[in-house]
Amino acid sequence: MNKKKVPQGTISRLFEYLRELKNLSIINIRTVSSSELGERLNLSDAQIRKDLGYFGSFGTSGAGYNIEELKKALEKILGKDKAWNICIVGIGHLGSALLGYPGFKDHNLYVAAAFDSDLKKVGRTVGNIIIEPIEKIKSIVSSKRISIAIIATPANTAQKVANDLITSGIECIMNFAPIKLDVPENVKVEDVDLSHALENLTYFANNEK
Repeated sequence: MNKKKVPQGTISRLFEYLRELKNLSIINIRTVSSSELGERLNLSDAQIRKDLGYFGSFGTSGAGYNIEELKKALEKILGKDKAWNICIVGIGHLGSALLGYPGFKDHNLYVAAAFDSDLKKVGRTVGNIIIEPIEKIKSIVSSKRISIAIIATPANTAQKVANDLITSGIECIMNFAPIKLDVPENVKVEDVDLSHALENLTYFANNEK
């Protein structure tokens, strides 16, 4: 894979391409051109070729892309060709809901561990996962080969949790805590700010009337 910096927008669009290729595969379409794919996704063919160009050469001039070949290539690029173990830290209402979320498996994500600092929760089983004390993060992350962590703790504990996860080798974090985490450059954080999203919706709801 090309090691140069790939824009976030390109990565997001690659997932769109993969979803559309899967749809085309289901209806037994074998090839698609960049212009046809762009038309289906409301993108230019130049944008599609540029995005794919970060990762090598795909397709044949005049013949388009072989859908199965491109689909497999994108799955490999996006890490969709393997299973990933994840953990959830903070088993309150949100964390408990995430433990029971069935959609993880659709993305080859498997909850392997859950952690909480509340001793009343430690030892309980939620969604077939035993809640462990936060002090066991390092040993369990290592033993269960966990690659991705979800933080669903209050804001005042999220940074310490992030530090513990990073020390344990985690480099990919989804953060639901309403705080900006301070992490090294090699650590990727995706912030999910529910309050901010809801505030945006109330603004538009109020002003679209």
